[in-house]
Amino acid sequence: MMTQAGIGRRAGALIAAAAAVGAVVALPGQVVALPGQTAAAGAANAAEGRAGLGGAGNAVAGREGLGGAVVGRAGAEGALPPYTFDSAAQRVQGAASSSDAVELRTGQTYRDTLKRNGKVYYRVNLDQLNAYVSVVAVPKAGGKVEYGDGFKVSMQDGSGTECGYQQANFSSSEFTRPLAAYARREIKADSSTCQRAGAYYVLVERESKTSTDDWELEIRHASEPVLKKAGPTEPPEVWASGTPGPPAGGPQPRQGGSGVHDATSLTQGEWRSDIRPGQTLFYRVPVDWGQQLFATAELGSSAAGDEYVGHALVLSLENPALGHVDENTVSYSGKPATLALDALRPVAHENRGSYDEATNGMRFAGWYYLSATLNPDMAKEYGGGTVPLTLRVSLRGNAKPGPGYDGDPGRFSVTADDKEAAEKGVSGAQAASGSDSMRVVAAAGIGSGTVLLLGLGGWTLVARRRAAA
Repeated sequence: MMTQAGIGRRAGALIAAAAAVGAVVALPGQVVALPGQTAAAGAANAAEGRAGLGGAGNAVAGREGLGGAVVGRAGAEGALPPYTFDSAAQRVQGAASSSDAVELRTGQTYRDTLKRNGKVYYRVNLDQLNAYVSVVAVPKAGGKVEYGDGFKVSMQDGSGTECGYQQANFSSSEFTRPLAAYARREIKADSSTCQRAGAYYVLVERESKTSTDDWELEIRHASEPVLKKAGPTEPPEVWASGTPGPPAGGPQPRQGGSGVHDATSLTQGEWRSDIRPGQTLFYRVPVDWGQQLFATAELGSSAAGDEYVGHALVLSLENPALGHVDENTVSYSGKPATLALDALRPVAHENRGSYDEATNGMRFAGWYYLSATLNPDMAKEYGGGTVPLTLRVSLRGNAKPGPGYDGDPGRFSVTADDKEAAEKGVSGAQAASGSDSMRVVAAAGIGSGTVLLLGLGGWTLVARRRAAA
């Protein structure tokens, strides 16, 4: 027979969904968390089968907001937070032969493990849309790598013809960190290669000289509509490349996430985080059609010493399909040190006609991802504590209409909700959790509200009967 605590636990999911849209619902004698609930309140509610926006997830995460798949931040003296994989990712096993390849479905995230010198295939069934398969490779923290170590991801048709590929490596920064790259198939009126609908194969292969560890993979498959009407195919020769002045307002605290899935949302401004040696922090910025993204990163000064550390900080940029766009590094000797990404072209569909990787990568609107990694060698010279990190993000240009997609652009657009998330600093995981709650409540309109009230009413009646018995 159900106890009051059991009733509370069963009611929790519906209460959380109602709270997400501003409803306040409580069972007799129950305290329900409200928007803005602290982690302590969330923990108390979780312990007693109560629900709300804090919830058990926040009790673990130590973080306000929507509960769920947000991984907590380790303290300055504890172990480094591990990479946060998408909690909804499905485990798959890449095949040694294309004939045995498991299918990757559009919109789904997957996980796999890639062996040293590994070479694995996956299958995608494509129609007349542009297709992207991205891979984030996550080596073990603290591993040693050499220049040129990395991986390649490519897409091939049934005859082995390569449609599009990208390589990712550690270049001169010889320490492990997450790397991202994508393979692609594009529909082009002037091409006969890789244009038919049907089965295609994604090949992921290690290009490592020294690394002996297995790498974890996070894999995503996304589709992009073609255009209703063909537009320009080459980017303009003249464009504004001057770097704007620093954003106004001074630094605001906004700690980065631990993976693509929980990347912290940023908008134009100056943002302060704390980063530890060997740690990678993730951020995301919504960039609309016609806008230019400028990003710099500064390491604050240290009183612990003045020893030189080469490639102390790496700042990397990936596009909304998680294709690599650009990166830069800076050395450190105890004084403030700043790096800047190259001036990038405004986001435009025609950028994909360029052979320059940075220009080609600025091909669609959406969330652009920044990741900052602090060299683990900093611990030898400056200790294992945090170093102040300041990101300065500038967006130049007003948003323009899209290129005229023949269908819903999905992730390749910037919505009002995206802009609000960037203003509030909502992480990707929190935003996804909030959207899921909204869909649960709104899926059937008024009907779902009726189900919610009827369900809670039924559970309340059971509780009252038990109390009277």
